[in-house]
Amino acid sequence: MNDLRVTGFCALLLAATPALAQGERIRFWNLTAQTITHFYLAPAGTTKYGPDQCVNDRDGTVDHDERLRITGISPGRYDAKFQDKTGRVCIVKNIDVRAGDIFSIEERDLKNCRK
Repeated sequence: MNDLRVTGFCALLLAATPALAQGERIRFWNLTAQTITHFYLAPAGTTKYGPDQCVNDRDGTVDHDERLRITGISPGRYDAKFQDKTGRVCIVKNIDVRAGDIFSIEERDLKNCRK
């Protein structure tokens, strides 16, 4: 009887996991003036950037006012580095990334850019 309860609990847990994961979805909202072609996140204060998040988009870019699904990170503080279609490379530091939330970068946030 105990094996049946454990099996039932495991089945219930596995069934609930996709719903929990979807509730934890993190997205980036591009409020810069340009289309972003590459987008990386690193734990705040480091240069340990993860993979290009733009691969999560259907066309591989994030247009102005478009949202991008972020994968492979946990909630926390991050530095973002991105390149836009003009070739400009920008770093925005200390972004608060929360589970189930959307974080954005606006043109006025861009103080550390180069071409």
